[in-house]
Amino acid sequence: MADTKREIERKYESKDSGLPDLTGVAGVADVVDKGVAHLDATYHDTADERLAASSVTLRRRTGGSDAGWHLKFPVAPGVRDEIHAPLSDTLPDDLAGLIRSRVRDSELLPLVRLRSDRDIRHLVDADGRLLAEVSVDAVHAERLTAGGGEAQWTEIEVELADGGDPAFLDQVDKRLRKAGVRPSTSPSKLARALAETAPGKRQASASAGDAVTAGDHVLAYLRAQRDALVELDPAVRRDVEDSVHRMRVATRRLRSTLKSFGEVLDRTVTDPVADELKWLAGELGLDRDREVLTERLTTAVDEVPATLVRGPVRQRLSTWSGTEHGGARGRLLGVLDSRRHLALLDTLDALIAHPPLRKAAGKKPGKTIAKAVRKNFRKVTGLVEQALELEPGTGRDVALHEARKKAKRTRYAAEAAAPALGKPATTMVKSMKALQNLLGEHQDSVMARQALRELSAVAHAAGESAFTYGLLHEREEQRAVRVEAELPGFWDGIRSGAKAL
Repeated sequence: MADTKREIERKYESKDSGLPDLTGVAGVADVVDKGVAHLDATYHDTADERLAASSVTLRRRTGGSDAGWHLKFPVAPGVRDEIHAPLSDTLPDDLAGLIRSRVRDSELLPLVRLRSDRDIRHLVDADGRLLAEVSVDAVHAERLTAGGGEAQWTEIEVELADGGDPAFLDQVDKRLRKAGVRPSTSPSKLARALAETAPGKRQASASAGDAVTAGDHVLAYLRAQRDALVELDPAVRRDVEDSVHRMRVATRRLRSTLKSFGEVLDRTVTDPVADELKWLAGELGLDRDREVLTERLTTAVDEVPATLVRGPVRQRLSTWSGTEHGGARGRLLGVLDSRRHLALLDTLDALIAHPPLRKAAGKKPGKTIAKAVRKNFRKVTGLVEQALELEPGTGRDVALHEARKKAKRTRYAAEAAAPALGKPATTMVKSMKALQNLLGEHQDSVMARQALRELSAVAHAAGESAFTYGLLHEREEQRAVRVEAELPGFWDGIRSGAKAL
């Protein structure tokens, strides 16, 4: 079984004089010599180095106190999540799943071998508590692929103890710098090994900051969302909080962009891709929508006076939520491993590498991109005004839900347009997000009332009181009424602000 830990460390270039005296660091009572460990690690990647391109490392290491497989994901500069599995001849299945979105059908190969002599020191406080581990690593790197070279260097690594205060590393940093030690120019040993055993710079992907044409801006946004989709896959598998929601948002942003910018990208090519993205968003939504609904209903029950909670309402809600969540999660993991999902990722890669650009893609972004945003906004306008003309009920609920979906699409189109259009686009993003939130409150009420009717029916069939479900239903209905009353004035403000686009 794999274990996860948050690794917070800093790397430095080592001087010939070795490790400076660190007893002067604030809080350090002693520097304990822990001896030398001999580490032998083989790093694995695809032939085109997909993991390294994402700053993800996968190694099999022997020696030291944590021999085994180590998979590391970047979190922030100097911060990584390390997942450790016991030593084995082959890559454990749970680690293989966490890199599937990047590796897919490609073969994992031994890429680089790093052998290190690690001279270890423990920085401890007056109570003997570990503050950080400092090591001087003499590294020998060997590229294992054809034509690869070798390299050697020495570096200092300072790793914060589990649960330690990251500010302590600042104190160590000051002492090292005062002694003339400078931070490493490479973020990891593997990055340095790749650079020094096979010289040459990787070509960076184009970003929105490099964009010139309308096509450049749209592709930069698509690329960012494709990257998010791939990078969130391991977090979803690990059940990291909010990861399903963020992955679903990336999926929706991709789909909305393909739908919104038909003058830039040929929709005869992109519409089938958008359909697959809609499928994926739907699968992700099975779990996410239920999480939101459960949280809403749980909070609602907590707000009801104890004298008005009749029957085992909380237990029934918990059972309903747990059963449904477990089934949805198992299904979602199956989706992520499915041939259909992996094929979608391949298709997105191909689409971005060889985009089906139309003539307007080569034009300056101002007119082309602004036109797409305005077109989306007109659709939102029509749906909101239609809903306001309808009587309260199912017809208005449906119209408001459609308006909310179009508001999301307009928001995402404006996000893609923001680097080119500036303030008018960012204003539209804020307006559409506010409208999305307001209409989302209404739709959540609609879904909550549906769930409450279902729970009420089950409770009644079991001979339990349905009183509390009816009370909650009435409260949800009043929330929807308040949203509908607020909408006309809210919408007038949005429409006035949209004239600048």
